[in-house]
Amino acid sequence: MSATVYIPGDAGAQSVGADEVAGAVRQEAARLGESLRIVRNGSRGAYWLEPLVEVETDAGRRAYGPVTVADVPGLFSAGFLRGCAHALALGDIARHDWFAGQQRLTFSRVGIIDPASVADYLRHGGYQGLTQSISAGAAATVQAITDSGLRGRGGAAFPTGIKWRTVLEQAAAQKYVTCNADEGDSGTFADRMLLEGDPLSLIEGMTIAALAVGATRGYIYLRVEYPHALRALNTAIAAARQAGYLGPNVAGSGKSFELEVRLGAGAYICGEETSMLESLEGRRGEVRVRPPLPAIKGLFGQPTIVNNVVTLCSVPWIAAHGARAYADFGVGKSRGTLPIQLAGNIRRGGLIERAFGLPLRELLYDYGGGSASGRPIRAVQIGGPLGAYVPASQFDTLVDYEALSSVGALLGHGGIVVFDDSVDMARMARYAMEFCALESCGKCTPCRIGSVRGMEVIDRILQGVDGERNLRLLEDLCDTMVQGSLCGLGGMAPFPVQSALKHFREDFHARR
Repeated sequence: MSATVYIPGDAGAQSVGADEVAGAVRQEAARLGESLRIVRNGSRGAYWLEPLVEVETDAGRRAYGPVTVADVPGLFSAGFLRGCAHALALGDIARHDWFAGQQRLTFSRVGIIDPASVADYLRHGGYQGLTQSISAGAAATVQAITDSGLRGRGGAAFPTGIKWRTVLEQAAAQKYVTCNADEGDSGTFADRMLLEGDPLSLIEGMTIAALAVGATRGYIYLRVEYPHALRALNTAIAAARQAGYLGPNVAGSGKSFELEVRLGAGAYICGEETSMLESLEGRRGEVRVRPPLPAIKGLFGQPTIVNNVVTLCSVPWIAAHGARAYADFGVGKSRGTLPIQLAGNIRRGGLIERAFGLPLRELLYDYGGGSASGRPIRAVQIGGPLGAYVPASQFDTLVDYEALSSVGALLGHGGIVVFDDSVDMARMARYAMEFCALESCGKCTPCRIGSVRGMEVIDRILQGVDGERNLRLLEDLCDTMVQGSLCGLGGMAPFPVQSALKHFREDFHARR
């Protein structure tokens, strides 16, 4: 009987040798006359164990990792195709302490299924949400998303149900569903993992949204730096269309929905929804003045849903299991689960999906295992390159929108970048201004000019030129950018600077 071996085709796993390991497994099996099938699944998100190789046995899947090419002959000799013991053996990876406490709803299939197979997707609960949604009807579906408490996972945390209801209520011959997959924040990779490991969940989520609001066309705006995700999406879209889940008669509903991928051109500003719409229309990515909101006048002037990947991939679970089941997870106004991404100077980096409300310290030490360097963690940046720096004294803060806001931080897309006590926070603050200067669309003066002046002022501070005077000037400049910028890029670029000044002011002294 042929064995089934799972080796991630995820870009993160590939970066540490997964392709080479897959080739070695195939070659060694051929040499030994072993019959096997290799499935290139998505990564489960424990990147510190990648490449993670799993084999289907009579007792279930058994994992080994991290596997190198040199390990492959020994694995075959030990009988890993039958799940036998080996120094790299991890057993049932789902029971590993790193995974056992997680609450994987949005990521329930990632790392488990063949991303290109509709049949495998269906075997693991796929399209149950769409079936339920078609049966319930448009108004009930929108109400369920509203009642679930789902908020935008792209950073703004706007209630998803309000967006959908606004589009539903518009009288228009043409409506659109768009997915912003321009995942540009440092330390974030949840979107990419879903696109590469479970692309059909995004397709299903966008289809549910389209049928709920009366849209017939959808666009996935994908960052050009994600070629593996592009291939996975196009393969999955073709498979969904072949199976009748896209096209003129979606799942026998009598309703039409067509979906395609459009590539961005590497502009961070297109993570902002109106800039993305400008780019989709073929223009330079530049922020639009609001109102009107995209839900009223969006793509090509028509009512448009704009959500990010994690938001839309959360929709099938809600539609299949109900709003109450989803809302039972989380705390306060932060309902459901959040895929949290640990990166930077961390020993066990990867993706953890948990309900809102766990302490930041638990993420950093119980899941992350502390810093990779072994030095004390001094600060973490949450929410991408424009997120505030949270000091060690605030590591007991709960991970939810309101709790983090109360200490001057934003959760954003759920990325957490870790720094040990060797970090120079003044240099990190300067980087935030430099990043803003490089990525500004240039439409508003506070962002375009303020970020450049910010770099100059920090440079003068570090050179010892009128230190206190320039510190006050920097604080005033940050206030101007926050209050006067047209969008979140200029409005948030000061957050890292302000938090560094507040918690690590001692780093802002002249360099000798």
